[in-house]
Amino acid sequence: MAKPQTDPDWNPVWAARCLLRAARVGTLATSDKGQPFASLVTPACTPDLAILMLLSRLSPHTRHLMADGRCSILVSGTPQTINPQTAPRATVTGIAEPVEDPAAKARFLAIHPYASLYADFGDFGIWRLQPADGQMVGGFGRAHRLKKSELTPDPEALAAVEAAAGSIMDHCNADHADALAAIAGSAGPWRMVTVDTDGFDLAHGEDVRRFAWSAPVADAGGVRSELVRMAKAARTAG
Repeated sequence: MAKPQTDPDWNPVWAARCLLRAARVGTLATSDKGQPFASLVTPACTPDLAILMLLSRLSPHTRHLMADGRCSILVSGTPQTINPQTAPRATVTGIAEPVEDPAAKARFLAIHPYASLYADFGDFGIWRLQPADGQMVGGFGRAHRLKKSELTPDPEALAAVEAAAGSIMDHCNADHADALAAIAGSAGPWRMVTVDTDGFDLAHGEDVRRFAWSAPVADAGGVRSELVRMAKAARTAG
């Protein structure tokens, strides 16, 4: 029998936040008058770790949410072995609601640029799920229940990074294209399209990659320090 994995350095909350932000596909579970219904969705996280989805009103899961917004989303990472149960995965629950928010739509499209082909169709709209709780499984025999407070970035850090996000991205894209390419690990041009307390996303056409900080940052200074560290490490490794 396989033994549970043990790692004294494992931080399930940080692992869950990083996994949720990096996820490009997930499973949405809705309720059709009490009957569970699972669908593939393409999530994107906002700076405050709410989960955005671009959904069509023509889809069954969207009609389910219109009747009952209670739902859950499962995202998973790469298995460590041939056994799929060694994959990290995070489940969050909450109530999904439609939002008319240009910033939320822009955030979603920054992470899923291919969706711009249909994002403006009349039947499509952005839905937002603010996690209420959840569970992080780090592999076989390793699970942690997630509280809402654990899934919410520090408010002061969130505000500080958000206030500087535009200038950080403009500066990096204008003056540090070589550093971004080094971090991405391939020739660009790469552009920073999101930045938050937990990391950032780089885009080259429709290829969008997530990079996590070593730990949550508190302000623009923390972002700069992490970027310098990551660029230096990437150049050394290259």
